[in-house]
Amino acid sequence: MHVITLIGEDGRPVCERCEVADSPVARLRGLLGRDALPDDTAMLLRPCSSIHTSFLRFPIDAVFLDRDFRVLDVVSKLRPWRAAWRRGAHAVLELPAGAAARRGVTRGDRLAWGAPSEAATA
Repeated sequence: MHVITLIGEDGRPVCERCEVADSPVARLRGLLGRDALPDDTAMLLRPCSSIHTSFLRFPIDAVFLDRDFRVLDVVSKLRPWRAAWRRGAHAVLELPAGAAARRGVTRGDRLAWGAPSEAATA
């Protein structure tokens, strides 16, 4: 599994430490076995159009993305033992509960791989 940074259209980081789960084993393991998800950490599952929170110990935000990393939907504070899916999703970004709202991630936003711009972090 490798780690990337995801930024929003304005150059601000959406997730500074995004773990990419792009193999079947990594997607299967996901966030299982963790007690929490630090605020600067997230997991990007791809390809993926649905998730479940069975056996998780904490709620998460699920951001459903299309092939161009455009936000299709945000499911906030998805509690353990729930499931969510979105038609047309190609990836799901799992963030700590409430992080999507704190970072201003909304439907229609386009995310990108990269480093935050200096102007956005100043």
